[in-house]
Amino acid sequence: MTDPDTDALKRRLREEGFARRDALEKPFRTEASQAIAAQALALPELAESEPVGGYWPMRSEVDPRPIMQALVERGRIVALSQIIHPALSWREWRPDDMLVHGGFGVREPGPDAAEVFPHALLVPLCAFDRDGGRLGYGKGHFDRAIATLSARHPLVTIGLAFSVQEIERVPQDPHDCPLDVIVTEREVIRPGRGAR
Repeated sequence: MTDPDTDALKRRLREEGFARRDALEKPFRTEASQAIAAQALALPELAESEPVGGYWPMRSEVDPRPIMQALVERGRIVALSQIIHPALSWREWRPDDMLVHGGFGVREPGPDAAEVFPHALLVPLCAFDRDGGRLGYGKGHFDRAIATLSARHPLVTIGLAFSVQEIERVPQDPHDCPLDVIVTEREVIRPGRGAR
């Protein structure tokens, strides 16, 4: 059960996070997404984990497609999230695959794509803190996916964010899953170990 005060605070922080992210000019977001991709692709966690689960960007999110495409070019298995409310499934993806419109207007693989169970996840977010706290869209899809995958096998979660999305503290509920790594255009943050 969640605290109504925490819910209200999360709603306010979510609105502020979206406003900061949406205010970034598109050329900056494109350039920053490339810088984020370069840093993410150098992570040992991505070199050691397969399959890697990603997401199709919507609104003003960090675009993970350069990361996913580079991993496929390295011969790695990459999957895209598919919303099966209230959960997420992960379907194998290749850059030329036809995608369908899924829940919330997100583009995702069709039901014929092979289901996989990622060992690393690229995670979108609205706001983050240096302790690995993540504020998403409020539906809990990624928290449930992280919990489900973590129950199957070790999982590394890599949040992708613009530096303006950092806040002092993300309020936490018991079901919230902290991130293992956060990559911005400026730095790689390893909660508990500082920035690199």
